[in-house]
Amino acid sequence: MKLAILSCGPRSYSTRRLKEAALERNYDVKVLNTLKFAIDLDRGSPDLYYNQKALSHYDAVLPRIGASITYYGTAVVRQFEEMNVFCANTANGITNSRDKLRSLQILSRHHIGIPRTTFVKDKKDVLPAIERVGGAPVVIKLIEGTQGIGVLLAETLKAAESIIELLQSQKQNVLIQKFVAESKGKDIRAFVVGDRVVAAMRRVAQGSEFRSNVHRGGIAEAVELSDDYTETAVRAAQILG
Repeated sequence: MKLAILSCGPRSYSTRRLKEAALERNYDVKVLNTLKFAIDLDRGSPDLYYNQKALSHYDAVLPRIGASITYYGTAVVRQFEEMNVFCANTANGITNSRDKLRSLQILSRHHIGIPRTTFVKDKKDVLPAIERVGGAPVVIKLIEGTQGIGVLLAETLKAAESIIELLQSQKQNVLIQKFVAESKGKDIRAFVVGDRVVAAMRRVAQGSEFRSNVHRGGIAEAVELSDDYTETAVRAAQILG
């Protein structure tokens, strides 16, 4: 199998581990810089160039698209899809996952459990929205953000109102979300391949930090999922694409 890993960070840990795993299976694997592609379109003939040369055939692609290049990165992935190359993560799946509101709308429609969430623009709607999700404390999130950046905990109604007003004054779109106190700074990440969970980890926040992201100092530990959690993880991955 000839495999391409799309990544702007060939020396990053995740990219190196993917390449090592592919080599262990005797795959012909290359790391290709996502920003070095040129997308060519003609009637019935989508094509890709890499470093000014026509791209040779690949059987499959593993996209590692950073948040800062989502638009261009997903365009490249979409072009591979148009060329009938298997992509482990689809362009639509990547785009959906980068927009918190969009992903929650999709999961809600398919009856996947999510924290109660609201999205408002008018200042007059803020306090009623907070009450609808259960009142303070509430979690306030930027619609686009990774690694826990742009996720804030407002302990009081006044604090929530002030934070939202400040963010909206900076033209930011924000979500207001129920604070799940019983999680106690923990969450679970499941890695889904096809129709099964191949690995899962529990992330635990440290100290007074409520965000469990490893980039925020959280600690990760391997965990076995229950059947209910496994089913939900697989369904969510398939629904989002």
